[in-house]
Amino acid sequence: MHSTQQLPEGQGLTVDLAVIGSGPGGYDAALRAAKAGMKVCIIEKGALGGVCINWGCIPTKALLRSGELFDFLKKAGTYGLSVQSPAINLAEAVKRSRNVALKMSKGVGFMLRKAGVEVLQGEAVFSTPNDLEVIRDGVRVNVVRSRYIIIASGAHPRQLPGLEPDGNRIITSREALALKSLPESMIVVGGGAIGVELAWFYAMAGTAVTLVEMMPCLLPLEDEEISTALERSFQKAGITIATGAKLEQVAVEGERVNAQLVLEGQEPQPVSADYLLVAVGVSGNCDGLGLEHAGVQSSRGFIVTDGACRTSVSHIFAIGDVRGGMLLAHKASAEAALAIDAIGGGSPGALDETMIPRCVYAEPSVASIGLSEKEAEKRGYTVMVGRSMFAASGKANAYGNLEGMVKLVFNAADGRLLGAHVLGHGAVELIGELTLARRLEVTAELLAGTVHAHPTLSETIKEAAENALQ
Repeated sequence: MHSTQQLPEGQGLTVDLAVIGSGPGGYDAALRAAKAGMKVCIIEKGALGGVCINWGCIPTKALLRSGELFDFLKKAGTYGLSVQSPAINLAEAVKRSRNVALKMSKGVGFMLRKAGVEVLQGEAVFSTPNDLEVIRDGVRVNVVRSRYIIIASGAHPRQLPGLEPDGNRIITSREALALKSLPESMIVVGGGAIGVELAWFYAMAGTAVTLVEMMPCLLPLEDEEISTALERSFQKAGITIATGAKLEQVAVEGERVNAQLVLEGQEPQPVSADYLLVAVGVSGNCDGLGLEHAGVQSSRGFIVTDGACRTSVSHIFAIGDVRGGMLLAHKASAEAALAIDAIGGGSPGALDETMIPRCVYAEPSVASIGLSEKEAEKRGYTVMVGRSMFAASGKANAYGNLEGMVKLVFNAADGRLLGAHVLGHGAVELIGELTLARRLEVTAELLAGTVHAHPTLSETIKEAAENALQ
């Protein structure tokens, strides 16, 4: 990937910190370093904001909002409203989501300019542990020498043999976020956050969706009780769920994708759809960075780091998805703070992933933090569990969103909150209180004794704590 073309005389940049990638971790690191007085540059090959802002978190949530409103309009009669034959215009919904993403990307650019961070457009490639070439269209357009380097290059969709995307009928989330017309049918492979969110959106829009997950339940990293309840909700919404299943003999024939759905202990079943969306996780963007020229080690598709996000080379750090672990934008931002602290001479403690909230933005939405009931028991805790159903909530009844619950897992020995799991409308907003409670090691007694406003969904947290205390 190196180019031998010489740069014009005088080109080249020397900085204190070079950041590869401008996603949430990258731009946060750059802003923090600039605020600390460092000379900083960001090297970005795509649009500012990275995948999260341009093709992930933000446009997905904008599209999901369209699906949520469309679903509400279909139920408008139950609220005493008269709405005649609502219809979704996918092209316009996609256009809105792209405009939201563009606005956020421009916002990142504004913040970086205001902070004095230089933005270089192109791909970053190590030539030495302190030197980066900036390549655009195969041509070296700049070189950067930096005292410190943070790799925040993100990740790309993982591929499975036999399920390789062709960008046409076998697609990734990127293509799914930009379809111009609504498909009649879609198979979604992968019951993690991305698969669940896009399966829900297309099902709400009117597509016949089959969701296939290899593990025994959807969202296999979440509390089993929550995953099971979500699965029931999806089936009620008309989504066909196949867990403990896989696809074989996938073939594109004309404008259809045909395959065999294999469930353990059953005969294979033929399945067919307009599109096959593959959402089976991601791998870090390690290839093409020239890591071998810097001595940076990677393993199984991710860069190897210590607790402070330092790589095998002491002045080079890696944050966000390329580092592995929980693949969340807010985790990347937290890692940016760790890396800048370490660069500034601090000794930051490693990030505790049980203090990081997780959210899935379908309807009902899922939000959680800390340990599931089974995880807590595996770690040797004797637990007390409290539940409160939204069906008993005055606010949920007033809103007409009765599905789901708050489930809290406490250490029976001292009452401390070990994990919190919410399924229901507004779950992703309720998790803030529970994240703070987990961070401060709040007890069941404190949660139960805290006055919550009435009527609110947050009362359900108080009632779950009371239920744990019986």
